[in-house]
Amino acid sequence: MKARFLVAAVLAAMLAVAATTASGGTSKGQADKIVVWLMVDAQSGWPEAVATANRNFKAQHPGVDVDVQYQSWGNHLQKLDAGLAGGDAPDVIELGNSEMTKYMAAGAFKTLTQSAFPNNKTWLKGLKTSCQYNGKLYGVPYYAGARAVIYRKDQYKGAGIKSTPKSLAQFIADGKKLMKKYGKDSGYSAVYFPGKYWYAAMSFVYDYGGQIAVRTGGKWKGTLNSPQAIAALNQVNVIAKTLTKASRTTDEANPQQSLVFSKGKVGSFIGNGWEWPYALDEKLGNPSLANVVGAYPMPSHTPGKFMPSFLGGSRRSRAAPRRARSRKRATSPTRRHSSPTTPRTRSWRRSHEPRSTAGSSPRAPTGRTWRMQTCCKTCSSRSSPVAHR
Repeated sequence: MKARFLVAAVLAAMLAVAATTASGGTSKGQADKIVVWLMVDAQSGWPEAVATANRNFKAQHPGVDVDVQYQSWGNHLQKLDAGLAGGDAPDVIELGNSEMTKYMAAGAFKTLTQSAFPNNKTWLKGLKTSCQYNGKLYGVPYYAGARAVIYRKDQYKGAGIKSTPKSLAQFIADGKKLMKKYGKDSGYSAVYFPGKYWYAAMSFVYDYGGQIAVRTGGKWKGTLNSPQAIAALNQVNVIAKTLTKASRTTDEANPQQSLVFSKGKVGSFIGNGWEWPYALDEKLGNPSLANVVGAYPMPSHTPGKFMPSFLGGSRRSRAAPRRARSRKRATSPTRRHSSPTTPRTRSWRRSHEPRSTAGSSPRAPTGRTWRMQTCCKTCSSRSSPVAHR
């Protein structure tokens, strides 16, 4: 399967980008070491992919060491800011979708050439857009996960719901059935939807034809007061008032919604693919729910269509160290990681969606081993805002 070979390829190709721009360059303009910052997800989730990328890179660039340093989401931006200010930034860094723009705008990253990377013609449009600023490319899509509805099949059946909803109106109607059946428990939510879960809420806005903001005359203008956005947010308000008991002042990560789901008092939630197995975690979740958990794409307000999903994901960027040199070898690490010939681990496939359409299917995710493939053609091609979580 082609999807199995995407991850390490992205990493390796980015390594090649950075090799000769690294601060450890020799008198011949070639780096003897490149520093790569990856998030801890890679260390625990797909170490084989990282190791394969490094081996492939070193085979093509003997004498150049790869120093992979794993970072945490809580403080990596502070460390990057300090490194950029002090001239000691990494040569390749992983950033979340929503973290890219300010660094691209500030000139912190080198521009890249898309054609230099394998599989570049199949990048998901939404992910590619988050790697661009003013028409220039500054990063390479690494991975993503599309959100969908993760639900309790047994509770749906118990409430008399015979099939997954095909429209937003049906989704809300089914939620009311769940509340009628199980809502006597004051802590029960048909849909766990905390007040600050903007990733899910903004999908409603885009489904109704609205946008967060538009750029006119070189400036951004908020548009959440448009008729389309207001109509969408009114539907979110219906869910907040009638279908959820989640706090209105917290987000989906505090507390982690999949763990709330695992306690048994939630009928469904809108989550990323990795949140499904997390809900079943032996230590933190509830593995006994394995046979009663399912997933389906969030339905649109237009019957028969899917709501556009905000992608959660990362991309590789090459920082712009003061002592940057040749571009050719600097591109190699990234190419190693974007080639479709490097294997991914099983845990990766189960938790994330490919950053490319190669090897993925435009089908709705189903089954216990959901791999977070693209829900529909709209999701894979839509140039909508994306954000990491």
